[in-house]
Amino acid sequence: MGNAEVQSIHVHPVKAFRGLSPRAAVVEPWGLAGDRRWALIDDGGKVVTQREQPRLALAAAEPLPGGGVRLSAPGRASLTVAVPDPVTTVPADVFGTKVETIPAAAAAHEWCSGYLQAEVRLVHMDDPANRRPVDPRYALPGETVSLADGYPLLATTVASLAALNSLIAAGDHAHEGPLPMNRFRPNVVVAGADAWAEDHWSRISVGDVVFRAAKPSGRCVVTTTDQGTAVRGREPLRTLARHRRINGKLVFGQNLVPLSTGTIRVGDPVRLLD
Repeated sequence: MGNAEVQSIHVHPVKAFRGLSPRAAVVEPWGLAGDRRWALIDDGGKVVTQREQPRLALAAAEPLPGGGVRLSAPGRASLTVAVPDPVTTVPADVFGTKVETIPAAAAAHEWCSGYLQAEVRLVHMDDPANRRPVDPRYALPGETVSLADGYPLLATTVASLAALNSLIAAGDHAHEGPLPMNRFRPNVVVAGADAWAEDHWSRISVGDVVFRAAKPSGRCVVTTTDQGTAVRGREPLRTLARHRRINGKLVFGQNLVPLSTGTIRVGDPVRLLD
């Protein structure tokens, strides 16, 4: 991949909330340390994301020592939430997969419900090594994942976004572009790779950490949500449907599973192993 390197790293402590961009992150078997260990569920137990509640894009969660978070959102006083004791579990439905999670304190439920004006609960994944396996169709034995959509990490490339924005500019919703990378909510953004090279990755190394590519990432309506305003448009799904339909999915980015652990940093070289 020539001089490919990590341009940025992104961690989302609460699923669907705004992400953070640290200079370095620890890679655990189930994803980046602290990434998507918290999520909201509705009164039926289904995970709530920007698909249903685009205003979650405007909420933030600052990670605290020990795994807690400080929640903030427009019009709300911030709230510090501690990691709950695993006294009881509640099932969270993550796109059809039931995952046992630990409910946060009542104050967290009230805060989140008040912000969304909808009844939700904040839950925590206490034991990512054992709670949720990766989709067996694309997993090796024993692989697990946090409360991310399906895989431990999502990687995107600068060149692919530039290529997609060129396609958007040539389409009938050109006024919506160019789109920023945060529409795709990746964990790792790679600069210096060719456009769409990630479609064909098998194994890569990021610094000293090795990953396998599980499958290209199928995209949903969240990508049409402006992460700074929570307003929805038509792009990029309209353009992806025309140019990037693979196995029935609208594809952008590559899902990764760690084959080793360690720390990745902005500027680390990204190499294609096979």
